[in-house]
Amino acid sequence: MSVIRPAEFAQRRQQLMAQMAVNSIAILPAAPVSNRNNSVDYPYRPNSDFYYLSGFDEPEAVLVLIPGREHGEYILFNRERHPEKELWDGLRAGQEGAVQNFGADDAFPIGDIDEILPGLLEGRDRVYYSVGKNLTFDQQLMDWVNVIRSKARLGASPPKEFVMLDHLLHDMRLYKSASEIRQMQQACDISARAHTRAMQTVQAGQYEYQLEAELDYEFRKSGARFAAYSSIVAGGANACILHYVNNDALLRDGDLVLIDAGCEINCYASDITRTFPVNGRFSPEQQALYEVVLEANLAAIACIQPGRHWNEPHETSVRVITEGLVRLGLLQGNVDELIAAEAYRPFYMHRAGHWLGLDVHDVGEYKVGGQWRVLEPGMCLTIEPGIYVARDNLAVEAKWRGIGIRIEDNVVVTKHGHNVLTGSVPKAVAEIEALMAASH
Repeated sequence: MSVIRPAEFAQRRQQLMAQMAVNSIAILPAAPVSNRNNSVDYPYRPNSDFYYLSGFDEPEAVLVLIPGREHGEYILFNRERHPEKELWDGLRAGQEGAVQNFGADDAFPIGDIDEILPGLLEGRDRVYYSVGKNLTFDQQLMDWVNVIRSKARLGASPPKEFVMLDHLLHDMRLYKSASEIRQMQQACDISARAHTRAMQTVQAGQYEYQLEAELDYEFRKSGARFAAYSSIVAGGANACILHYVNNDALLRDGDLVLIDAGCEINCYASDITRTFPVNGRFSPEQQALYEVVLEANLAAIACIQPGRHWNEPHETSVRVITEGLVRLGLLQGNVDELIAAEAYRPFYMHRAGHWLGLDVHDVGEYKVGGQWRVLEPGMCLTIEPGIYVARDNLAVEAKWRGIGIRIEDNVVVTKHGHNVLTGSVPKAVAEIEALMAASH
C-alpha cells in the first residue's frame, strides 16, 4: 500500500524504542472493522498510529515493541492465511508476510494472543499503551494483566506502570520526513486538480452534490481511494455553516460556493478550501470580503518560518481580518481594542489552521511548557482564514449577509522558510475569473 520504504518504518520503531524506559513494552492494536449496517462494513482504513509504525493495513492485528528483547524487538500478531476467506475478502499477509514484507522480527496468529501476550507483559516495569481509544482492547489488556496477577503467588509479576503512548509517538509524527512530504504533495496535487475541475464545471442550477461528484471523480481517477474527510460543498449562505456536509442545495446564479475538500494518498491527507462565484464573476461585496480573506491567507503564510511560533499566523490573520472589516464598515472602532474584545469572532470564529499529516487534524501539541510551540522544519500545517456573515446578522447592511468565504492552503516548514503544497489552485480573483471564463 505505502510507497514509504520498509527501512523508514523500521527507523520509526527504533526511534520510539530509544525513548522507552528500560524493561518496557509498547502495545498498539490496529483499528477495528466498523460496521455500516447489517452485513455491510465501512471500507477499512488503518489506525494512523499503528500504520505509522508498521505500514501494515490489515485489521485484526496488534503491534508489540519490546526494546532489547533477545528474540526480536518487533512482534506482530495478525490474521493467518485462510484460502477460503481470502477468496471472499482478499489476500492476507499471514505470519510469513508480516516478517518478510513488513519487517516483523516475530509474527504470531492473532488467535494465539491470549496465550502469548501475558507472557510478554509479565515482569515489565512499564507498559506504553493509549488507554481509552479502543475500549474492547482496553478490557482485553486488563484481562491479561489479571491473568498475571492471579499467578502472583507462583512468582508472576504484573506490570508496575502504564504510560500513555501518545506523547512519544505523536511528537514523532509531528516532524514529517521527505518521503512523507512527497506523499502529502501527491495528495495535494490531486486535490488541487479536483478544486480546479470544480471551478471549471460549476453551473447555476446544479446541486451541491453534483459538484461534489466532480471532486470525487478526480480523486478516484487519480488513485485516491478515500477523501481525507467529508467534503464540504456549500453554496450561498450554507458557506456560513463551518462543517456543512449536507451538500444537497441548489447552486444559484450570483452566489459564491465554498468547497473544503481533500483526498488522502496512502493515508496521508490534504486539506484545501477555495471559494468562487457560481457564475464566474464576483459581485463587488463578494470581492471586497474575498480580498480581505486572501490578504489574511497570504500574510499568515508569510509568518511560517522556523523559529516563529505556532500562534503567529493566527494572530496575523485576526489583525488583517479585523482591519478589513473596519475598512468595509462591518465593524466600527479602534482595531487594537476590537481585537482585544474579540469583536471579530461573529465573523471569524475559528483558528487559522491545524497540523496536517496522517490525520487531517493531525497529532502534536500546540503548546510546550505553556508556551506556543516554535515552528521547526518538517512540521506541516494548514492556513485557513475566513469571513462568515450570517444571514441573520442584523448588525451589518443587508448586502453583506449570507456571504461565507474561506481560503485554505497546506504549508510545510522548511529550513529557510516554507513550501506551499497547494499553490497550483487559483486563489486570486483575476485568476479564478479567468479560469472560469475560459471554461464556460
